Amino acid sequence: MLFVMNHPLITHKLTQMRKVDTGTKDFRQNLDEIAGLMAYEVCRDLPVKKVTIQTPVIECETYELTKEIVLIPILRAGLGLVNGINNLIPTAKVGHVGLYRDEETLMPHEYFSKFPSTMPDAINLVLDPMLATGGSANAAIDIIKAKGATAIKLVCLVGAPEGVQAVQKAHPDVDIYLAALDEKLNELGYIVPGLGDAGDRIFGTK
Repeated sequence: MLFVMNHPLITHKLTQMRKVDTGTKDFRQNLDEIAGLMAYEVCRDLPVKKVTIQTPVIECETYELTKEIVLIPILRAGLGLVNGINNLIPTAKVGHVGLYRDEETLMPHEYFSKFPSTMPDAINLVLDPMLATGGSANAAIDIIKAKGATAIKLVCLVGAPEGVQAVQKAHPDVDIYLAALDEKLNELGYIVPGLGDAGDRIFGTK
């Protein structure tokens, strides 16, 4: 399923990120804050188990998470979503998938991957600020599934309809979470209106 988070705080912070004159510091800070806000919704349906604990007042029945969370950023831009989510889920483990996009064919190529051994039994959040053609997301999900992961959620900041459709077609079992669904891709494969190259803007390499 596709979830687009129509929340005033997320929309306001994303607006600041879209502005061409927003610097690296403010871009990163808003991304951290949006990632934390998105994580709250992404984790809404995490499985829990009933437990009995002792409070300072009385013994009570309550609930704890039953699954580990693994964050899997698609390098390099996906790293920008890790801190904001880790602040909310400090016990989360972090794997990495390194992909680069051929500027002519727009096809992704793997150059690095490393994952926690617990990934097959965990809830895996694949992180990438931009869901453009869907090529990188699909390649990353293919790699993760090949390692035994079954519970996968794709978390992106901004998506294009073309990318959403590509992921839904290739991986209908993966839920997609977006802060915004934009209009389209341009002839260069960039999201319109988008926010430019997220990796360059996160790391100050534009």
